[in-house]
Amino acid sequence: MFTSKSRRAIPRTIWTLGFVSLFMDMSSELVHSLLPVFLVTTLGTSALTVGFVEGFAGAAAHIVKIFSGALSDFLGHRKRLILLGYGLAALTKPLFPLADSIEIVFAARFLDRIGKGIRGAPRDALIADIAPLEIRGACFGLRQSMDTVGAFLGPLFAILLLYLYDDNIKHVLWFAVAPAVVTVILIIVGVKEPKVKPRLLSFRSPLRIAYLKSFSRRFWRVVVIGAVFTLARFSEAFLVLRAQQTGLSVTLTPLTVVVMSFFYALSAYPAGVLSDHMNKNHLLGFGLVLLVLADLILAQADSAMIIMLGVCLWGLHMGFTEGILATLVANETSQELKGTAFGLFNFVTGLFMVLASIIAGWLWDNTGAEMTFYAGAGFSVLALIMLLFHRK
Repeated sequence: MFTSKSRRAIPRTIWTLGFVSLFMDMSSELVHSLLPVFLVTTLGTSALTVGFVEGFAGAAAHIVKIFSGALSDFLGHRKRLILLGYGLAALTKPLFPLADSIEIVFAARFLDRIGKGIRGAPRDALIADIAPLEIRGACFGLRQSMDTVGAFLGPLFAILLLYLYDDNIKHVLWFAVAPAVVTVILIIVGVKEPKVKPRLLSFRSPLRIAYLKSFSRRFWRVVVIGAVFTLARFSEAFLVLRAQQTGLSVTLTPLTVVVMSFFYALSAYPAGVLSDHMNKNHLLGFGLVLLVLADLILAQADSAMIIMLGVCLWGLHMGFTEGILATLVANETSQELKGTAFGLFNFVTGLFMVLASIIAGWLWDNTGAEMTFYAGAGFSVLALIMLLFHRK
């Protein structure tokens, strides 16, 4: 009943940002769904190396967000930084098919994630700026859902292209360039931001102690919960490797990301709408329970079908957590510091992302894939306990 109303009320710029996310994620996930197999089978790297690449690249995105968010508050212009971030990511896409060493792959992945970091906090802050308060959860959920539709389509195209090009991964990676270019065009033409004065009189480092104290205790509780949750949310590259471990062919390994993204997209927008009408902590807790179940299934799986069941739950948990965490951050901060708040949140979770992927890679190489997912379940339970205290 409230879904159709929410859709009509969502501003056009948020829809445009949703399509921008869709095309960029289509490009990025086409690459990402093939990268673990490319690194392990073509370049001969270990699971720990995959963990390093994914951990540091993902952390770069989160760490850069702290400064891009504060800068967008200072300038009063979000769109310029959003365009810079998506533009940099688009420029890195040709580097992947040209790569013949782990160093080039790492550089390309690192720069791609730097672009993600530049655009992430200003984009979320722009959504918070223009989204009507009563449907803010729906607005964040819509963008997240459309982002995930792209993440679903990218690996799907990867499977089709691998079939057409006889598993030639390098040829397939070239197809990631076109949708990345489309995102830049959409931003230039379709994204409008409100005309506002700079939020801050002077640029202030978001890492100053006195500045950090200006944020509420409830905001910092959300940050801590997000950090522990990130330890449980190591890179999806390990889902791809787990699927390959159970006998899935190179052509079909991207199916792992397709299935995960499908259930992510299916749940992100409804979860965002629900968060506008019920307790957000309850929905976040439900998402953590889903992650525990996914980890336990993936740890014990001995066939591709069981792997896919775990991947389905993994996708659902993302739908019930990503947009809701963003909404909680927005709700716990003042209007003039939302960019900085998103930056701080992503800075902290970025540091923990490095740790999560390194731990996952080390456990995989030294104790087996099972322990990697058991550890993820343990961190999820810890985050769930902390969420109960946040409710109180």
